[in-house]
Amino acid sequence: MDLGLTDKVALVTGASMGIGLAVSTRLAEEGCHVAMVARRPGPLEEAAADIAAATGRDTIALPGDMTSWEDAERVAAEAIEHFGHIDIAVPNAGSSPGGLLEDLTPEQWDGSLDLKFMGHVRTVRAVIGHMRERGTGNITMVVGNDGLKPSHWELAAGVANAADHNFASSIAIQYAPHGIRVNTVNPGPVATTRWDTLEKAFARDKGITQERAHELTLSSLPLGYICTPEQVADVVAFLASDRAGYINGAHVPVDGGQRKALMDR
Repeated sequence: MDLGLTDKVALVTGASMGIGLAVSTRLAEEGCHVAMVARRPGPLEEAAADIAAATGRDTIALPGDMTSWEDAERVAAEAIEHFGHIDIAVPNAGSSPGGLLEDLTPEQWDGSLDLKFMGHVRTVRAVIGHMRERGTGNITMVVGNDGLKPSHWELAAGVANAADHNFASSIAIQYAPHGIRVNTVNPGPVATTRWDTLEKAFARDKGITQERAHELTLSSLPLGYICTPEQVADVVAFLASDRAGYINGAHVPVDGGQRKALMDR
C-alpha cells in the first residue's frame, strides 16, 4: 500500500533511539523528509546521517530538550526554516520510571509529567499554529497503554499517559475544522532499553527475579512475544498518512491485547 507520504515533512521527537528512531526510519522509507529531535547531539546526528544515506531523504538532526518551551519552539522553527513547512508531528520523547506510590520520589513524579506529558504539549503547541495557518496537518502522539490499562507498578507512566490522552482528545476536536487530525499510538511492552529498565523495576517491586518478571510479561501478551519498535512505527506511519484520513481523536493500542492483570500473579 502506498501511504502517499512522499515529500511530506515530519518532525519526530525522542528520535535517536527506540521507537522514535524506528518511526523516523519508517517515515523516511515511505518518502518523508524528517527532522529528528533528541537531547544528545552525537547519537542523533549519527542516526540522521544513517537514515539519509539509506533512504535518500533529507533527514536532519535538531538537538533539543522537550522539557524546555524554548527548545520546543526553536526546533519547530528550525524545521520550518529548513523544509518550508511541517506536515506531520510525532511527539514521542519521554519515559516514566516504574515504581510504587510510596517509592516514587517527588523528582521522579516531576520528571515524568514534565517530559512524558508536558513535553508532548510543548511539541504540539510549537507546530499547531503553523499547521492551522496552512489548513492541514497531522499529529500522531506516541503515548502508551498505561493510560488505557492502569497498573499500580507503572503509576507515574499511567498518570502521564492519561493526561496525554485527554489532551489529544481535546485538541482533536478543536483543530479538526482546521484540517488537522490528532491521534495517539499506545504501545505496551516494546523491545527497547526502556522496557528492560521497567522490567527491572517491576522485578524489584515484586521481589522476584527479572527472569520471572519477563515470564509474567510474556504471559500477559496473548501473541506471546514483545512488540518491536518497527511494529509501532508501522502504525504511526499509517495514522500520519491520508490513508487514515477519517481517523481523528483515536487512541490506538499496539499492545497485542495485553492483559496486565496477569502480571500481578
